[in-house]
Amino acid sequence: MDHAEFAQDLSKPAGKVYRINRDGSIPADNPFYGEKDHLQAIYTYGNRNVQGIAQHPVTGLIYATEHGPQGGDELNILKSGANYGWPAITYGIGYDGSIISNDTARAGMEQPVTYWTPSIAVSAIEFVTGPLFPKWKNNLLVTALKYEEVRRLVIDKDKVIEQEILLKGYGRVRDVKIGPDGALYVITNSPDALLRITPR
Repeated sequence: MDHAEFAQDLSKPAGKVYRINRDGSIPADNPFYGEKDHLQAIYTYGNRNVQGIAQHPVTGLIYATEHGPQGGDELNILKSGANYGWPAITYGIGYDGSIISNDTARAGMEQPVTYWTPSIAVSAIEFVTGPLFPKWKNNLLVTALKYEEVRRLVIDKDKVIEQEILLKGYGRVRDVKIGPDGALYVITNSPDALLRITPR
């Protein structure tokens, strides 16, 4: 079995998002709790490579970014017990140009909220809160390593209706946070830097 296929195997740890309590115990309402030969902490599966996770400040939904192979980086909403399809469905191809799957959708597998082809090497995410950027309230900031970007995504009813590039070319963006002062903080490498961004 190819290791990528482990993402579809609920007895294997690869290709999953896990949900545990703060004390390390496993919640009894996890989707596969008590099921034989299933890892009890699994919350979602069929995930290729999760990079960033953030909770919507109003809806409480959990959003996650995920590296695709060559093409097909994804933004997903994580749902209990859901299968995100890797490697059975993908919007990308192998790094050598090979076909991973001819399918981008199958019954019982989730579709991304949005995806990026070619890959932007999507990384950390953060919802905009606080008083400094009122026009961006509850927008999602998405970072990119390869494309050296911070993007602002406008989300309406769990659909991305607009994307804007806020920052580009300052280095590979590793993390983004809204600080206690309301400013936007961005961590880059190549070059290594901490950027603080405020309105004019």
